[in-house]
Amino acid sequence: MEKVIKIVLAILFFVCLLDMPYSYFETVRFVAMAAFGYLAYVEHKQENQGLMVAYIVLVLLFQPFFKIALGRSLWNVVDVMVAVGLVASIFYKLKSEKTD
Repeated sequence: MEKVIKIVLAILFFVCLLDMPYSYFETVRFVAMAAFGYLAYVEHKQENQGLMVAYIVLVLLFQPFFKIALGRSLWNVVDVMVAVGLVASIFYKLKSEKTD
């Protein structure tokens, strides 16, 4: 389930690079907040405090209620970095599962 969430989020963040209506970005913020909240909960259950804190920081960054004004170009950089990080975390977890 976490893999699917991470892939969907990565796709949503990469689509943010396109010229989309503002309502798309608002929707992505709500979806990202909920998804990162869920991922933080999963990491808490697995007692992985480092990733849990990282996901909580992402919840705070993407939450839509008190917007952080970074400007379009900086948000694009953040979106790409987070998307790449999500995809990398999938491969890292797959690699660690194979070695166990």
